[in-house]
Amino acid sequence: MFNPILIYCYDAYCGWCYGFSDIIKKIDEDYSKYLQIEVLSGGMILPNKPVHISTIADYKKSEYISVDASTKAKFGEDYLWHINQPDLSDWFPSSEKPSIALCIFKEYYPEKQIEIAIALQRSLFLEGRDLTDDESYRYLLDLYKIEHREFYEKLHDKNYREKATYEFQLCKQLNVSGYPTVLLQTEESKFYLVCNGYSDFETVNKQLLSILKESLVKN
Repeated sequence: MFNPILIYCYDAYCGWCYGFSDIIKKIDEDYSKYLQIEVLSGGMILPNKPVHISTIADYKKSEYISVDASTKAKFGEDYLWHINQPDLSDWFPSSEKPSIALCIFKEYYPEKQIEIAIALQRSLFLEGRDLTDDESYRYLLDLYKIEHREFYEKLHDKNYREKATYEFQLCKQLNVSGYPTVLLQTEESKFYLVCNGYSDFETVNKQLLSILKESLVKN
């Protein structure tokens, strides 16, 4: 018998995913005893060559205003400095490194995937850490008691880059068109869309319960 899997497709640089943190955290708390929960990184920002924050600063500023107005998520002054004064910033955003980092963290704590995904986003959006900088992860290593040298070796290991790339490709195969997206896998090849884009807890929970009920009836 197939055990249902809740799949959270997100990206560390997605402001709406950051705004979705409290919702997915509550879903994790309510359902983790009954469902396997996995986080996949979508690879939202993957330039072939480094691209300066100034190219997306206007979009990120608009995103911040919308997320701030619609959710309880708080954006830190250090993050806002980079999008409000991009000409002075030294950021070149890329989803690759935080996605690799998440793959590593998931190996250590598979049961804390949601918690760690949220922690990575707080590092960026609340604390203003540059997720392309290795040093941005050091405090999390201390928090989760992970040996530093071992983590950084993995962070630059091509095998873990391939793991992250696999997640990007898997999100495409699942027809994920935006973030956050939540799916429920009820069979090997059966996936239900729980939400695509930001939704409140009541909406997500209602849809999830409906899918689970339908799946139980069919089985």
